[in-house]
This record gives sequence, C-alpha cells and structure tokens, in this order.
Amino acid sequence: MKKILLVLLSLIFTTLTFAQLLNPVQWTFSSKKINATTYEVHLTAKIEEGWHLYSQNTPDGGPIPTAINFSKSPLITPTGVAKEAGKMEQHFEELFGVMVKQFSDKVDFIQTVTVKKGVKTYLSGNVVFMTCNDHECLPPKKQPFTVALR
Repeated sequence: MKKILLVLLSLIFTTLTFAQLLNPVQWTFSSKKINATTYEVHLTAKIEEGWHLYSQNTPDGGPIPTAINFSKSPLITPTGVAKEAGKMEQHFEELFGVMVKQFSDKVDFIQTVTVKKGVKTYLSGNVVFMTCNDHECLPPKKQPFTVALR
C-alpha cells in the first residue's frame, strides 16, 4: 500500500512539475487612457528564454498565428488591428516550410479602442497563441483577459 501511495505521489509531483515547465509565456493586461473616449489596451507576453511566440501575420502552412478576440460590447469599438511592439524575428522554418515571424523575450500587442463618452467599463476577450522552441511546439493555448477602461 505504501509503495502504491509513493508511486501515485511521485506521478502527481512529476505531472505538476512538467505542467509548470510547459508554460513558457506569461501574460499581463493593462489599459492606458489616451483621451475621453480612446484607450490603448496592452496585451503583453513575457516569453521564457529559448521559446518563441508567433506574429498575428504568420503565413498559411506555418505555426498558428497569435489571434486576439474581443467579447462584443455595445460600449466598446476596437479600432483597426492590434499593433505588435517588440523585436520581430523572421526566418525560414524548415519544420513548417515557410518564413515565420516570431518574437522572443517580450512582445506587446497594442489595440486602440473607443468607448462611448463618459462610460467606465471593462474590455474582455482572449488571446490564442502558439509557442515553440528549437525542439518542440506546444498546442495552441487560449488566455482569457479582462481590462478596466476607466
């Protein structure tokens, strides 16, 4: 009985440790007021060394591009597409057979939004992203977010 318990505890510990190792992107979300009705929403990814996060503009056949999805709100209108602020790296990736656009270390996706005048609200949604290193790619993940617009 003790051996079974020890094996189960070892398995649980190994699984938890492995799961923590395979989370190479940490997200933070914030907003910056530009004027009475305009905000910049910052979706910032801090990427562990050796890992890459892909651009929103990744070609077909390549890795899954980063996608930002906003929940619909009658109070908020996104303006254009999110800008990517970070050091973009481009190279031919043999694994995918295409030129990839990726970020290492950090990238800030900046989305401008307009709110109805005098409204204080929240913007919510999710970021779908894929990360790879030189040895493996992780399945796409969905990171939900909510940002105050005040």
